[in-house]
Formats: sequence, structure tokens, C-alpha cells
Amino acid sequence: MTVIAAASANFTRDLEQNYALIERLVSQARGAGVDFLVLPEAAIGGYLSSLGNHGDTVRTTRRSLPPAVSLDGPEVARVQRIAGSMLVAIGFCEAGEDPDTRYNAAALLDGSQIYGSYRKVHQPLGENMSYAAGSGYGVFDTPIGRVGLQICYDKAFPEAARAMALDGAEVIASLSAWPAARTAAAEDLQQDRWTYRHNAFDVARALDNQVFWVASNQCGTFGSLRYVGNAKVIDPGGNVLANTYIEEGLAIADVDIEGTFRTMRAGMFHLRDRRPEVYAPLADPVVQATARWRDLPCA
Repeated sequence: MTVIAAASANFTRDLEQNYALIERLVSQARGAGVDFLVLPEAAIGGYLSSLGNHGDTVRTTRRSLPPAVSLDGPEVARVQRIAGSMLVAIGFCEAGEDPDTRYNAAALLDGSQIYGSYRKVHQPLGENMSYAAGSGYGVFDTPIGRVGLQICYDKAFPEAARAMALDGAEVIASLSAWPAARTAAAEDLQQDRWTYRHNAFDVARALDNQVFWVASNQCGTFGSLRYVGNAKVIDPGGNVLANTYIEEGLAIADVDIEGTFRTMRAGMFHLRDRRPEVYAPLADPVVQATARWRDLPCA
């Protein structure tokens, strides 16, 4: 059996606050026997303070941007020391190849090594004003099995999770700083339409690909953003095993990865029953260039 946890927590620009929170979450997880802990997007240094046309940019609001750190730098190494024997996924702002390039990134690590890292591919609402986009998805061998990483808006794209499932992912960690709606937000955050979308995407991607889906998220507020929490663990049948809802904390589930796969995929196995020859136009650049939706007016 494997114990998996997803965190709902609030991270800011205060690095010492971040590390203290990481230590507290890891300690809580360790006390519950957790083998794999998924922390939110931007857990080192916080996320952007706003999005859209007035979002943070490298050129205009450098002081509000999260610190850009290196995968092999002291900031990530400090997380490794905290993690110890526990496998941890964590989000951070990764320094790029030049001073004006940065990536919204995640790493999969424990105290002994970094198993893999990922740079966010899909960018919402002007996030490209602050971050460069990644160019692919990886799946990494870890002590609990093969794990894929994605970040926030990636979950809205079925192709992202499917690419990792086809590469043998058994568990997909989806790290988010997913906010509530910016307009007509619900008074009850759990009933907000963007909370609904966050939860619906999580269940759909788990069930689409028959994988364990571990969705962390930020909660509370930062800048103009109000986060929806709802960290959760979902099994390959789309069943939510644990959920924090809008509160801070850990969603923890004890799972049998091998046994569950054997059961869930014994009958209807989505990856086996695919018909790739029918889907070819989806990846055809000529078709994409002439797609009818390109002529639709934007909201």
C-alpha cells in the first residue's frame, strides 16, 4: 500500500514563511505515514499577485515577481533536506537561460535525489507576460512508481494528461495556484464556478486516463487572487478518496496502486481501446492552422 497526500496551503513571497509551512506540512504528512506528498504550484516564493491584462510582468513589476531559483540551487536543496525519505512534488519559479527568462516549474524529489522536473506548458490569462512556456511532458521513475507532473491550467487540456498516461504514468501530480472567478464570484467559495471547473477537470483527467490523480492547490489569498483550495486524491475510477475542500490542510489516501490498476483496467481499458488513426487531425498543424474555431469571436 502507498499513502499519498495533496496539500492545500497559502504561500507568499516570504521564503522563511514558505519553508516553515513546508516543514509543518511534511511533518504532518510524516506523522500520517505519507509516502508521496504533493505541494502546490509556486510553493517556493508564491505565485503572481494578479493575472490578465494587468498581470505581473518582468519589465514592469519585477519586485512583485517570485524569486527565480535554479533546480540545483540552495532553495530546492533546502526542500530536499526537509523531505528526507519522503517523495515530494513542489512548485517554484525556475531561473531560465538569461536574466529575463523564467519558468513556472515543478520538481519531484526526496532527500537523496531529484527524480525529474517540469516547466508549465499551458499558460492562462497573460501568464506569458511573466513566464516562458515549457515544451513537453515527462514521466519519472520513483520509489512509489511512475509519476508525471503538470501545473494548474494544464489540467484543462486532455492531451497533457494523456501524453503522460501513454508514457506509463501511474500517478499524475497536478500542482495548482487555481483562483476563484474574477467576476461574479460566489459568496460561498466552494460553490464558485472556478472551484467547480478545478474539481471537474481533476475527476475527468483521472477517469480519462485511469490513473491516480493528486491535485494540490493554494488556498487563502495573495495579491488580487483568492484561491479555491480543494486539494484531493482521486483513484483511476474517478472516485475522490480525500478532499480538503476550501480549507488548508492535507487530503490523505491509502492506495493500492498495482491492485487498483489491475482491477480498473481489467475490463474497459481506455488506453488499450484508443483509435489513434481517427484522431490524427488533432495533431495535424495544417488542420490546426485552418480550424474553424479560429474565426470565432473572443469573449
